[in-house]
Amino acid sequence: MEFKDKVVLVTGSAQGIGKTAAIAFAREGGIVVLNDVNKELLNETEREVEKIGAKCLSVVANTAVLSEVEGMFNRVVEQFGRLDVLVNNAGITRNGFIHKMTEQQWRQVIDVNLTGVFFCLQSAAKIMRNAGRGRIINISSAARFGNMGQVNYSASKAGVVGLTRTAARELASKNVLVNAISPGPINTEMLQAVPEKALQKILAPIPLNRVGEPEELCNLILFLASEKASYITGQVINCDGGWFMA
Repeated sequence: MEFKDKVVLVTGSAQGIGKTAAIAFAREGGIVVLNDVNKELLNETEREVEKIGAKCLSVVANTAVLSEVEGMFNRVVEQFGRLDVLVNNAGITRNGFIHKMTEQQWRQVIDVNLTGVFFCLQSAAKIMRNAGRGRIINISSAARFGNMGQVNYSASKAGVVGLTRTAARELASKNVLVNAISPGPINTEMLQAVPEKALQKILAPIPLNRVGEPEELCNLILFLASEKASYITGQVINCDGGWFMA
């Protein structure tokens, strides 16, 4: 039970990667704080976590709204007295080519995928600095290198990398480790909506010639959150089937 009695907050945990990560932490004994804006789906995740027998707290909050983020982290401290791990996973897409993208599409994605990540990281850092330990894992994306029709998403995920590296430098002296994971295409609801022809184009440059499963990505999340990764900080780790090889 790697995370027995550790308090783990996973944003965007109503579905996809976030849900899988929350359940994985629960199976490893963690006290899981679930977060999303979709209350109905969040309740489903909560029921699955409770079936495992893990303690959990569900908080409906928009991570792009500072007051809601601060309220969520305050609830965590009030109820559990600590926060050991933050998985900054919440994210959205609003795709469109540059010449067609609206201001709303741009702002919505930047607000959730970058500003929201900062708000949660900032609140977690305040708690973890005082505790003298902690793990923060930010979810970036292979799209950070640029992806047609996703200028807003690509910009936000590239921004997460800079945020991660800066936070890692600032928090290292307090034993708070900050890393990012850069997934390639993962078999979630978001990818399942992609037409087959477009999916084949996505798979073409991937040496493993397949999409990843959420559980494969979550194995990396659990590793970075564990004591096994105690000398790793400020890193961006690709989990993409070999798509981008350094």
